[in-house]
Amino acid sequence: MTCPCGGGLPFDECCGRAHAGIAPAATAEALMRSRYSAFALGDTDYLLRSWHSSTRPAALVLDPGQRWERLEIVTTSGGGLLHADGMVEFRAHWRTAEGGRGVLHEISRFVREDGRWTYLDGQRV
Repeated sequence: MTCPCGGGLPFDECCGRAHAGIAPAATAEALMRSRYSAFALGDTDYLLRSWHSSTRPAALVLDPGQRWERLEIVTTSGGGLLHADGMVEFRAHWRTAEGGRGVLHEISRFVREDGRWTYLDGQRV
């Protein structure tokens, strides 16, 4: 299976490594892509594990009728190997079982916690 994040690699060689705990996301963008894949695959455990402890919800329920179709990275700032924080602006395209379509356009903030990238929060654009 090709990874839902759009990187072109098989899931097990791409975001699947972070999901399985084999290798943490190396950059804020890599974490954003792995979180998108988690939404696409319905992996709420990974979404909660990759959320910063100060903003993480107690539980997360995904809409089973929403199917994530494509991720576009618009821009990034910081979030590299030597940074403590970063920003990723993205557009995530979705479809519903009834044929509805939409786009989530967000600027997400990421910070390191215990040496790993975590999702802090996001602002819809």
